[in-house]
Amino acid sequence: MAQKTDNQPGILRSLDWWTMAIYVALLIFGWMSVCGASYSFSEPDVFSLSTRSGMQIVWIGTSICLAFVVLMLDDRYYDTFAYALYGLMVLLLFATIFNPVSIKGSRSWLVLGPLRVQPAEFAKFATALAISKFMSTYGFNIHRLRDFLLSCAIVMLPMGCIVLQNETGSALVYLAFFLMFYREGMPGSILFTGVALVLYFVVGIRYEQIPLWDTPTSMGKFVVLLLIQLFSAGMVYLYCNDKRKAMQLAGFTLCVTLIFLLFSEYVIPFDIVWVQLFVCALLIGYFMYQGLSSRISNYLYIALFSLGSIIFFYSASFMLNNVAKPYQRERINVLLGLEDDNSGAGYNVHQSEIAIGSGGLRGKGFLNGTQTKLKFVPEQDTDFIFCTVGEEEGFLGSAGVLLLFLALILRLIYLSERQPFKFGRVYGYCVLSIFLFHVFINVGMVLGLTPVIGIPLPFFSYGGSSLWGFTLLLFIFLRIDASRNLIRT
Repeated sequence: MAQKTDNQPGILRSLDWWTMAIYVALLIFGWMSVCGASYSFSEPDVFSLSTRSGMQIVWIGTSICLAFVVLMLDDRYYDTFAYALYGLMVLLLFATIFNPVSIKGSRSWLVLGPLRVQPAEFAKFATALAISKFMSTYGFNIHRLRDFLLSCAIVMLPMGCIVLQNETGSALVYLAFFLMFYREGMPGSILFTGVALVLYFVVGIRYEQIPLWDTPTSMGKFVVLLLIQLFSAGMVYLYCNDKRKAMQLAGFTLCVTLIFLLFSEYVIPFDIVWVQLFVCALLIGYFMYQGLSSRISNYLYIALFSLGSIIFFYSASFMLNNVAKPYQRERINVLLGLEDDNSGAGYNVHQSEIAIGSGGLRGKGFLNGTQTKLKFVPEQDTDFIFCTVGEEEGFLGSAGVLLLFLALILRLIYLSERQPFKFGRVYGYCVLSIFLFHVFINVGMVLGLTPVIGIPLPFFSYGGSSLWGFTLLLFIFLRIDASRNLIRT
């Protein structure tokens, strides 16, 4: 058990007050943003409980009380009951799938009288605790396939339940856990594969209908297949330690591609994508031969990467056009510049960009925003609340908010690295990964840089569920960190 002696500091003295100060600052700026986004001249009392700004004060107050309760509990409870909390949240998420109440097409909300609760927001800290406990057990090795797959299953189970609730945006947040996996030793090739798939999708879909020069070749398909070939050659250098062979493979693919490209341009026009597919097949066959003959398994992994990349690329277009829902397809097409729908799927982003741009350097001042006061931006006090910051506080205020979030992320990295036990370090990286994902995607979709998937900005977006969920996520880690110096007997 933990004992506190005269030589050991108390919990309050061990708390990281820098993180606490950042938390309070974010709450204050968040409330001001909610106030600016929801203010109405017909009801100027911002403290009235009939207004969103007034209710946000209630959510902030209850969040502070919740944080106090979390800090007063023994930190060992979070380790002991990690699986129990996870199981309870998964059952709640599963039950919510059959919820008869649908809000904006999503069944992710539980309506309890006047109170609406979104279990997905609380499942984040429960999943982080469960994965931390599992990865800190004796004998765990992330390089062992069984352990890695079980870790992924812990993350994917709540993610699947949330997808079935028709809440895809909240489900995608769970991909942030792979950043923690990378910190704990997951091969970088897995993270690179994820980035490569996103690149294939964006380039392939965006330029699929654009011809390459005067040939009947799709620029999107041409570029993606060339990237697959070059990535495969690069992986030979990185994972097989054979620079000479990697250079030969890259040179071969580039020379063949250039020869047939010139032939198609100046002699007989034809689709050179077939040539590239043939080259990819040759490379895959070569990697498989090398893997089997030399018994170097990395060659087989490279062959699997190449084959999987081709399958993913050709299935992405089909999934987008035949499986994705119409509103999802429209949002992606607008983001990629394939459609210009400022009155439909692109309306939110278009109005948000106008609001941010109108703020200029210093902004229009608190409660003086025109786009937000006239309610031009839908969801301007929840998912698109950052546009209120940009309009009223301008570039300087927006930069200040982003610097606050950066300070929080850097502080969480520092706190995670000083944990004496793996449980605390893994949980800390889970927390900072979730915050980083939320901030990056939310701000990115407001600026039109990422798809609109509808996730809140931590401590800014209006609502009790998200504020309570982020508070629990952060303060459980602060409580674990505060006990780092206690002597366990």
